[in-house]
Amino acid sequence: MNQFDDIRPYRDSEVSAVISRLIADNEFIDLLLSKRLPKLWRLAPWLLKPIARPLLRRSLRRLTADVTTVADFQDHVKVGLQNSLDKTTDGYAFGGLDQLDPNQAYLFICNHRDIALDPAMVNLALHTVGLDTVRIAIGDNLLSKPFASDLMRVNRSFIVKRSVEGRREKLESLKNLSAYIRHSVTNDKASCWIAQAEGRAKDGNDRTETALLKMLTLSKTKQQTFGEAIGQIKLMPVSISYEYDPCIVEKTGELYSAKQGEDYIKSEFEDLDSIQKGFLGYKGRVQVNFGDVVGNDFENAEDLAVEVNRQIYSLYQLFPSNIIAWQIHQGINAEALDQLKQQWPEEDWSQAEAKFRQHLNLVPEEQQSLVIDAYAAPVKNQLDYQQQSPVAGNSINEEAIVC
Repeated sequence: MNQFDDIRPYRDSEVSAVISRLIADNEFIDLLLSKRLPKLWRLAPWLLKPIARPLLRRSLRRLTADVTTVADFQDHVKVGLQNSLDKTTDGYAFGGLDQLDPNQAYLFICNHRDIALDPAMVNLALHTVGLDTVRIAIGDNLLSKPFASDLMRVNRSFIVKRSVEGRREKLESLKNLSAYIRHSVTNDKASCWIAQAEGRAKDGNDRTETALLKMLTLSKTKQQTFGEAIGQIKLMPVSISYEYDPCIVEKTGELYSAKQGEDYIKSEFEDLDSIQKGFLGYKGRVQVNFGDVVGNDFENAEDLAVEVNRQIYSLYQLFPSNIIAWQIHQGINAEALDQLKQQWPEEDWSQAEAKFRQHLNLVPEEQQSLVIDAYAAPVKNQLDYQQQSPVAGNSINEEAIVC
């Protein structure tokens, strides 16, 4: 067996079998039916199954008749994503793409707000300038169902084994993951995407885990320093910003449970539901900004984490929703507020505040402070880092590819 067979994405030669397996999977078909016909599914699944299953399978076979490669599958995903974004956003834009070398592979390290949409938006950005899509790091906690694993791996995802137990087993798993990422970038010349931390930043604070950065160097040679090992994989921070979070109700509920000292237990398909809401829920404006490749100047993970955080905060596009939340959270700071609002000179701020208040009312009153904190956090983080070391970031209003 190849060293990476248990974690790598599927190859073109495996796609047809994967598609057939998905269409034959009753649990996958039933999940689709429950999303397409939720009322009827709740009332009479026993009646729906024998009639709707064959019809849906026939429809899926027609839809995927031309899918024989990973690129074919991703073409379908791209069309679906663009159609969804047209309906669920007020526009999306990409910054910093002009500095990407088409002959170079990168490891994009990104802040994490949405399970599947974050890497999908990075892929869409790369597509606009004719670059290959990324291999996506995804935790095995999302792959508890065989059909979920098939769907992710046929979409160029590779597996991060978070469920491994035992200290030695975990270390070996992390070494293999590190080696796969390095092999992808340096040997296969295939870019990869990885979140800066395990799990989404539900509180709006994007923090880079030093343990993740240390993992990236587990595959370095004995001769390489920490900095040289990082420099070899062309680590590039990416900052993704959503004006509105489609999953804010669920995220806030989880945060509130933790604040109350309660254990939060996910339902069986909660992660898949979050993926669906991320794609189909309203997001306002969306911005993806690519940073600068991190050099080999950093001696340890702690210093490197500071730099990745700095770039992600500086590149974060502050939307009116963030600025209004910061104003509510911080109180009146006329000079700072005026500077922030200058980023959006054409904005109707009364209308923007009314829209944010309406969004805020999606959650119970006792949880609303958590929503305000989450939207305000990127402003605070960006201002704090600008005071330490002012950096001009890419903006939605500056040299961006707007869609």
